[in-house]
Amino acid sequence: MGGAKIITPMRAITFTDELRVTQSQPKPDPRETESLVRVRLAGICNTDIEITKGYMGFRGVLGHEFVGTAESGPFAGKRVVGEINAACGHCVMCLSGNRTHCLNRTVLGIHDRNGAMADYLSLPHENLHPVPDSVSDQQAVFTEPLAAALEILEGVHIRPSERVVVVGDGKLGQLVAQVIALVGADLTVVGRHAQKLALVQRRGINTCLEGDAARLRGADVVVDCAGSAGGFALAAQLVRARGRVVLKSTIQGAHTVSLTPLAVNEVTLIGSRCGPFPAALRLLERGAVDVESLVSEVYPLHSGVAAFARAQAPGVMKVLLDAGYNADS
Repeated sequence: MGGAKIITPMRAITFTDELRVTQSQPKPDPRETESLVRVRLAGICNTDIEITKGYMGFRGVLGHEFVGTAESGPFAGKRVVGEINAACGHCVMCLSGNRTHCLNRTVLGIHDRNGAMADYLSLPHENLHPVPDSVSDQQAVFTEPLAAALEILEGVHIRPSERVVVVGDGKLGQLVAQVIALVGADLTVVGRHAQKLALVQRRGINTCLEGDAARLRGADVVVDCAGSAGGFALAAQLVRARGRVVLKSTIQGAHTVSLTPLAVNEVTLIGSRCGPFPAALRLLERGAVDVESLVSEVYPLHSGVAAFARAQAPGVMKVLLDAGYNADS
């Protein structure tokens, strides 16, 4: 007869009825098809913050941006990052090659799967990607949001001759701007914070305060990264007739926005979500994007509640969580 299964506790940042740090979260026990990963760094993004306001109704360990060291599976001993959607492999979406939209998927730290703000996480082997030696932990932790920025170019053909506006000067808006700048388009980032826009200007990208954005009307492509209903409304005002609006923001709650102008002007609305990890890692390895300047502060994992509060303060960019297994933080 087998004995009772031993449950090993670990530290984690969880959300149930409130945000808290626990010392007693059960350590993941991966299936044969999954790897155990010891987390080195995790990032706080706007989606994590929205979850604490009720987005997706998620309860459990938060976090989906991470770099860690695989302790089992084909990449054991290597630093890895991981795609967040765990697919079933047999539904109609999986069989059609759309695994990120698997009908039965779990999503790391977002839907039915405990996340990365912990000592350990588990993900399918196929979701993991080894990190090149030349890419630091603080760079690698940006792989997931950088891949999400690259997904725009997967879904929208942006021509170098076109005029593009990115609405939002936050973490995602900054990455989206750097990615689109690689195309050579006439690009402007619209934001509310002069200090954040200054980071964009350093890359040679045009910027505009939101109050002056009316002069940018008639853009071929507008990307909404504002994280608010107001951002989408502004994007709809700035796009030209028969232009394209790319929606990147994920926001908790219902918002009233008139879609009539989009219909009248025959605007194409394109949702954009998760993107290609190999391409993101290549850009990081080549130094084609700057992510380290986006890091505002690094907090230890046990200070997770304070880190979340800091991440929501005006002017703050990326806040990282160090799980204490990070040699180069």
